Amino acid sequence: MKLTVTPEAAAQLQPLNDQTYRYLLLWYDIDDCGCGVNGVPTIRYTNEKSASHMEIENAEYPTLIHKQQAIFFADDLKLDFANGTFRLSSPEEILNPFIAQASVCEVNP
Repeated sequence: MKLTVTPEAAAQLQPLNDQTYRYLLLWYDIDDCGCGVNGVPTIRYTNEKSASHMEIENAEYPTLIHKQQAIFFADDLKLDFANGTFRLSSPEEILNPFIAQASVCEVNP
């Protein structure tokens, strides 16, 4: 699995990391979505790395994903920034077109 961060997204991620988080986390948010297969792919900063995480290839940031959530993400991902929000996509589809900057630093449940 690979995540490419565009220069625009990298420029917006850097100032959000005021807590000096160690990792960028690809996260499948299922809160208030009904069940475990209904959710929204997103990103978050985190300092937590557990045995259930695997590393994602990314030249910009050390990036993690929970092994069980990897099925919800494509093998080749791109994180971009446009119109004030982050956009997570793959060559096949847009996974999440509106990731708010403030949500990147929210604590995972």
